[in-house]
Formats: sequence, structure tokens, C-alpha cells
Amino acid sequence: MSRVEESLRPPSSKTRRRPAPLAAMEARSVDAIPKGAEWHYEPKWDGFRCLMSRHGESVDLRSKSGEDLARYFPELVQAALALKASEFVLDGEIVVPHGKAFSFDDLLQRIHPAASRIKKLSEETPALFLAFDLLASQADRKLAGLPLRERRPVLEAFAKTQFKSQPAFRLSPATTNYAVARKWLKQSGGGSDGVIAKRIDLPYQAGNRDGMQKIKKFRSADCVVGGFRYAANKIANRKVIGSLLLGLYDDKGLLHHVGFTSAIKQADKPALTNRLEPLISPPGFTGNAPGGPSRWSTDRSAKWCPLKPKLVIEVCYDHVSGERFRHGTSILRWRPDKAPRQCTFDQLRQKAADPMKLLK
Repeated sequence: MSRVEESLRPPSSKTRRRPAPLAAMEARSVDAIPKGAEWHYEPKWDGFRCLMSRHGESVDLRSKSGEDLARYFPELVQAALALKASEFVLDGEIVVPHGKAFSFDDLLQRIHPAASRIKKLSEETPALFLAFDLLASQADRKLAGLPLRERRPVLEAFAKTQFKSQPAFRLSPATTNYAVARKWLKQSGGGSDGVIAKRIDLPYQAGNRDGMQKIKKFRSADCVVGGFRYAANKIANRKVIGSLLLGLYDDKGLLHHVGFTSAIKQADKPALTNRLEPLISPPGFTGNAPGGPSRWSTDRSAKWCPLKPKLVIEVCYDHVSGERFRHGTSILRWRPDKAPRQCTFDQLRQKAADPMKLLK
């Protein structure tokens, strides 16, 4: 289970998982933007995927896994009830604006068991719903059966008449122009982490990946190996490396934990263990360190071995959030030619499009 899905688990038996109105269309990861007349492109937003349905005075928000999101975003429930349309099903993304970007960290803070905390955050960090598909309306409850080229104009008309008075709702942009899609991919960051390509000739592909592809922009950074964790399973009755803990230096010379990589070939683990164990020495990280208390940590995940800051490795990553790699990284190469002190946060700075401008 991913960190996001874990965070969406209901806090009590009162909030139970139940199916959304229909299964959300899934995306297949590919390396390049597909090209052809059958494709339509959208920004890939960095938020919570959500199927929103309204039936009269009842509003339901569901994650892809069927978790109830309505209790965490009461402002979106109220905004949906304020729309003129009393019957609809929208597919979209929930995001939280922060300055000129969307903040995934602020979004995660909204998943909280305390109702008082949820209410406070809904006022301090209100969410937006970025709509990119309309699957049912009062006029046509079977829109999902139409090809996307017919659904998109209906969504745009719906947004034009419904969203103007409710700024919590925004229409996610779309284009059939391949050059525009490439520009979106190049400028991804700050709230958009890639491009989505959808087949315009297919009906809504509920629960499968046949009609949608996702393309992310991957970047690389040189990081200090500040520590490691042992793998849960042994090889030939000995403990071996499971993951490397990555660090970057700030302007004060402090080494901060920024992420990890577990993309280590099984055959390489014994030799890598032999290489790293002689370097075990505290503190490893002199700034933010791994293993601190968090809602996602376990006893095993909190245990790690600090290393002398001697080794540098280049890793490939897809997204940075709160000066940390959002997901696990992959190893590109070791960098014996690179001094550890050269591994700074400057590498992560990037120019990105203002996501709010894409929504206008």
C-alpha cells in the first residue's frame, strides 16, 4: 500500500470503504507522449484522484480505492451542493494551492482523524477540484458510454454554466496539440508532474488502463549516501543492504535526508554490504534525519545505520515535495568523481509553470 493510500484509510469503523459510482479509469505508465489523431492530452496533476457524485442533497467523494474523502474536504462538499446542477458524476483531482504551486504536503495534512482539525484546515488551506471528465448528468446519465471526443464538449459546457460561481471548481485544460503537450511535460513541477494522454475515440474505460497513458518527467541528482537499512530477508544467512538513504547539503553545510533508493539488484547486495558496513559511523545526517516519528513509520522502517559521508550516487527521481523525493528513486550510477559537499539542494531547483495559469 502506498503512502497516499495508507493516509486515506478511514480513522474508524464509521468511515467505511465502499465502491465509487463506477471504477475510475486507470493509466498505463509509458516513456514518451503518444502521437496521433486518436490522442487528447491533459496535465497530470499532483493531488488525490477523486470521483465526485451528487444526487440531490447527497454528495459523495471517492478515491480510486473506494475510500470516503468527503469528511476530509467539507468545503468541496459544500461547493458541490451550491452548484445549480443537482445530479452529476465528475472525475477529477483534489489539490491544495500553496503560493504559485499545489502542495502535496498540505494535501496530506487534510487526512486527519480529528473533525476540529479538518474544519480548521478546510478554512486555512481550502482545496480545489480540477474536473477533467463528466460521466453522468441530469440530462444524460450514461455519458460514460460516449467517446471522449463527445464527453469533453459536454464537460466544457457544464463547467461554463456551473463553475463560474464556485471557484472551488476548475476545468482542467485539454488539447489535441502534441506540441502543447510536450510543453506541459517540459514545464511540469509545482503541481503538475507530467502529462496524461487519453484516447478520444473510446468510452470511459472504467477500471482498466486501455484508454489512458501517463508520462512523467524524470530528473537526476547526485546525492550523498548518508545511511542504509538492512533488507528484511537475508542472503546466504547474512544480513544485506535493503535500501540506501540519500542526503543533500544545505547552505549551512548540514546534510539532510531527502529520500531513498531500494533499486538494488539482488546479486549486488552482498558486495555492497561489504562496502558500506566499514563506513558505519554516526551521525550520518547532521540535519533532518530518517526514522523520526511519522504516521507511516514502523519499528522496522525506523531502524537505519548511519554512514560517514564518503559515497556519492546519482539517482533518477520524478518529483520533489517539501525538499524530499516523493517516491523511491532509481540508481543511475555511482559518482566516485564527485565530492560529497558538491551534493547540494541547488540541483533540485527548477522552473515550472504556474499551475493556476493553466486553469484559466
